[in-house]
Amino acid sequence: MHFRRKIIFVGTILIFYGINSFASGDETYDKLKLMIDIMEIIDTEYISKTNPKDLAVGAIKGVVATLDPFSQYMEEKAYKKMQDETEGAFSGVGLCITIKNDFITVVSPLIGTPAYKAGILPEDRIVKIDDKSAIGMSSDEAVNLMRGKAGKEVKIVISRDNSLDEIEFSLVREKIKIETVKTTMLDKGIVYIRLTEFNAQSAEDIKKALSNYKKQDIQALILDLRNNPGGLLDSAIKIISLFVKDETIVLTTKGRAEDTKKEYFTTGNGEFSDIPFVILVNKGSASASEIVSGSMQDFKRALIIGANTFGKGSVQTIKPLLDGTALRLTTAKYYLPSGRPINHSNNKNAENGITPDVEVEISIEEEIKLYTYSDMLFSQNKNIKPVVVQTDKAEDLQDNVLNKAVSIIKENKVTEMIESSAVLINTNKKDNKKNKKNK
Repeated sequence: MHFRRKIIFVGTILIFYGINSFASGDETYDKLKLMIDIMEIIDTEYISKTNPKDLAVGAIKGVVATLDPFSQYMEEKAYKKMQDETEGAFSGVGLCITIKNDFITVVSPLIGTPAYKAGILPEDRIVKIDDKSAIGMSSDEAVNLMRGKAGKEVKIVISRDNSLDEIEFSLVREKIKIETVKTTMLDKGIVYIRLTEFNAQSAEDIKKALSNYKKQDIQALILDLRNNPGGLLDSAIKIISLFVKDETIVLTTKGRAEDTKKEYFTTGNGEFSDIPFVILVNKGSASASEIVSGSMQDFKRALIIGANTFGKGSVQTIKPLLDGTALRLTTAKYYLPSGRPINHSNNKNAENGITPDVEVEISIEEEIKLYTYSDMLFSQNKNIKPVVVQTDKAEDLQDNVLNKAVSIIKENKVTEMIESSAVLINTNKKDNKKNKKNK
């Protein structure tokens, strides 16, 4: 079929869709016609021969890219790779990424992966992958370039807020197998659990760990969700259910479609509801991490310590398409028990995500060192006092966030600080309602 005929056929479909589906009427018709005219001009006059299919795919990606950083049109290969990732069968460097301010931006490096070990940080902006500029690149293109055969090298160049020069990392891809739950006893009665990702086994693994430690008279629990980019929603609900009584609303989702309006309830008997509880978060904590920390904050069940979380409070639904491609579309928003959303803003100065009850500042330089050596915490003396990571460079790294949590627990101030912070949350909630009425 000649290009003109293809365009007329596609155009007829688009125009029909536009007339019947958009309220803007004539304006929508004009813009769709303009798009067809532009595609025909490109096909006949562009310096190099073009492929009509590539132009159509580019147009689709452009439409989706105008929505938000999390919606995405996936071509067949990208869709298959996403399915492989869900099954845990992929090789890469271990970066969870998104689009932020038009840059490929790191949400979090997965702990224990090549990117994590190299010191790539949340909020780092990827500007180049191997010999390709990442400026204006889609997230699925970036993922495709970073993944590949285990043992093969990929070069990633990033820009960082406090660095004048771009930083290059040479990473060797490897099979991504993540041990999501790690536990240790930091001091007498203080259990430390680090959760790196929410998968099908996470809740059961945490339950087993706490059951084992319960025999040793648990004084308090610290759940570390720093640099945890999220995972399965069901896993987050099950984890909350370990600490909150049965049949409690944990989360609500709301969108335009009726079937997106859902309420999620706890499912257990809250068997660990009596343990003083602290959660650690940072800007790499996203999605399911924010649901757990935000819900526990609303329930006055845990003290949140660290830095503002990433702010991924939306639901993406995968819509498989007839040609083997798929559309990942934002269809709803998450609302915590108090009714507040998990905000995300592209404004650099805006506060995203969950604001901790106790904020602790850590410099980027300290974060890099802690990321590099933090796994050593699980192989050293269990009774660490204070929490110090011994490095092979004859320097001790103080994890100030973790130390703050231990200090508050030892002073028996967890419950007191939760109550005083909860008063502030409730006050803000009332103020928000007043502002809505005034508007």
